[in-house]
Amino acid sequence: MTQIQPPQETPAPQENSPPPPRTSPHSAGQIPGGPSVGRLVGVDLARALAVFGMYVVHIGPPLSATHGVAGWIRYMADGHSSVLFATLAGFSLMLIAGRFEPKTGLAGRQAKARIAIRAVILLALGTVMATEYGGVIILGFYGVYFLLALPLVRLSAGTLAVIAAGLALVMPQLAFVLTMGLSDSVQQSINTYDPLRHLSEVGVLDLLLTGFYPALTWMPFVIAGMALGRMDLSVAAVQRRLAAIGAGLVVGAYGLSLLLAGKNALRSMAEDGSSSTGSGPASMGSVFMEPQRSFSELLSAGPHSGTTFDIIGSVGVAILVIVGATVLMDRLPRLRRLAKPVIAVGTMSLTAYVGHFVAQSVLSTPAGAGAQQSWVPLLMYVLGAIVFATVWSRFFRRGPLEHLLNTATKPAKYVR
Repeated sequence: MTQIQPPQETPAPQENSPPPPRTSPHSAGQIPGGPSVGRLVGVDLARALAVFGMYVVHIGPPLSATHGVAGWIRYMADGHSSVLFATLAGFSLMLIAGRFEPKTGLAGRQAKARIAIRAVILLALGTVMATEYGGVIILGFYGVYFLLALPLVRLSAGTLAVIAAGLALVMPQLAFVLTMGLSDSVQQSINTYDPLRHLSEVGVLDLLLTGFYPALTWMPFVIAGMALGRMDLSVAAVQRRLAAIGAGLVVGAYGLSLLLAGKNALRSMAEDGSSSTGSGPASMGSVFMEPQRSFSELLSAGPHSGTTFDIIGSVGVAILVIVGATVLMDRLPRLRRLAKPVIAVGTMSLTAYVGHFVAQSVLSTPAGAGAQQSWVPLLMYVLGAIVFATVWSRFFRRGPLEHLLNTATKPAKYVR
């Protein structure tokens, strides 16, 4: 979601000057210790799709009010767009830490400092936004993901994939047990001494276990994205292998869940009208906070259910979207040209994400379960984001919030 950005590196253009011709605002060039990055326009397109997916969930009609293709779009956006966001966040970490080869020595320490600074800023920004918009804001969780991922940034793609798989298999069960045994009195005691909880409704306990995107069950998405970041997505053999893996994860996870849990295994929380604002009170970590939960729910795979099947299937969907977008942009130059306005949104996804919340407040756009029955407001927000990003990118190299975030990480160069 955030904009992440060679042996020798060409000077970056001034922020107030038009960018030079490029295939992607931060895609071309050399990565330290590795070959040419190649075209990452597909990754920018995937970021834009994640942004628009969040728009669908936050502004569009609830799933119960949609049918046919519209219902399928609404269902896929619920949960999967935020998962795609988190997976791309992991990919972005590798662009900082050294994509094909991890940065070491001084460069490695400075890269970790940049990631840590970004994490703190995102945590602070997410906390501030949560005071106004509630726990649906994902930015604070992003900050925690980045901090937890710091020890892993030098690992290989294979090792990262194994860790992601292990966490996907273990953490949902651990989260279930922990939340089942977490009484109201214990939660209140923890929240009483939690400074974040005093500032907003998202505290440390929410960030790690009981929130909408708890780190305990969402780190597999980030680490899977880190593994993808270590791979050369421009290589056809890699694309084919990843497409096969993604499809296998989707079919295996969702198919097995349906076999074990029945026809309602893939049911979205949005069907209860509880997730139109993003996740709802019955999502992820907090889904287990309801009394008398059954272990059989660990067999489901619906969006935001937080089970092993949900995590594995959602990772598969994210892989297919990222690889599919990369293949389309690499092999269909005419489509790439037509998609440039959408790609521009992906290059400033942090601005687009924060901006749509601010716009909702300024324009008093209805949000929440059952508050919106028309697709028109959603289409207007999507169009507005595309127009803004297209115009802005003609004059500036980064989006406004991306520029501020990049500037804030510059003190990392003083790390020795």
